[in-house]
Amino acid sequence: IKMSRFLIIGSNSFSGSSFIKHLLENGHIIVGISRSEELNKVYLPYAWDEPNTQNFKFNQIDINHDLDKLKILLKEFQPEFIVNFAAQGMVAQSWLTPEDWYQTNVVGQVKLHDYLRKLDCIKRYVHVSTPEAYGSTDGWIKESYQFSPSTPYAVSRAACDLHLLSFFRAYSFPVVFTRAANVYGEGQQLYRIIPRTIIFARLGEKLQLHGGGHSVRSFIHIDDVANATLKISLNGCNGDTYHISTNETISIRDLVKKICNVTDTDFNDLVEETEDRLGKDQSYLLNSSKLRDELKWQDEISLEAGIQKTLSWIDDNLSCLKSLPMDYQHKS
Repeated sequence: IKMSRFLIIGSNSFSGSSFIKHLLENGHIIVGISRSEELNKVYLPYAWDEPNTQNFKFNQIDINHDLDKLKILLKEFQPEFIVNFAAQGMVAQSWLTPEDWYQTNVVGQVKLHDYLRKLDCIKRYVHVSTPEAYGSTDGWIKESYQFSPSTPYAVSRAACDLHLLSFFRAYSFPVVFTRAANVYGEGQQLYRIIPRTIIFARLGEKLQLHGGGHSVRSFIHIDDVANATLKISLNGCNGDTYHISTNETISIRDLVKKICNVTDTDFNDLVEETEDRLGKDQSYLLNSSKLRDELKWQDEISLEAGIQKTLSWIDDNLSCLKSLPMDYQHKS
């Protein structure tokens, strides 16, 4: 495989750091940027395999405040591919200070894209978006711009997608979009449902199950997502969107029961049922046949195998993980 130069924006995120690990395994050269300094190594999959990192450099850069610093880096590095994982995440918290979500997910991004569109070195810009832009889906949906977002987080992401689409149409900016189902795996922050359920089962703590856990999701292991993202980066069609998902669904309640089985935990001891979150969507079911047909991708890690991998990671790192914050820490 030809070595390519990748700039990863949001390299500290679970998806970003896992994708860097996948790129290193495939021999590419990478610069990562994130607004925070590098996290504890337990949360950085690319740092688990030491000798590999000579092809990776990290820079602490915040796209809201350090755009000039980023411009210098772009001139020096001349990336061929940029994959942007950076977004203010977290749905429930976006109601509290919505302006922070619009600043990072729209205003900061628009300034960045207006600079990137003038660069000649970029072969493809992969914008990692979210199915939340669609709102709650009825059945398995194909890729579209029929957005119906129901939270400030989702509105901010939909707005950025539409802005990028306008840049594709006006300037032929080489953007492609990805929207993935619920991603999980080793290295994921503990406020996400799968690692949180596992660690609470291990520590004997109560897990809050919003609305009884009846919403339905499709869960996909991060290694399958990283593999898809690389295929889309190298061979995707500019202006297009690709869904990354399995064809399986499960309710959050049944997912928690599955984890109870493998951790030998009683469901009723673990779970405390609470009210549903504001604006929570019942389901996002993404039809991924376009990715499968055009780019010959398929998911390879079953939910059972993926939960087992995540459980091993938590068990191997339990003493470290239980000393780290388990809840989302908001940075404006």
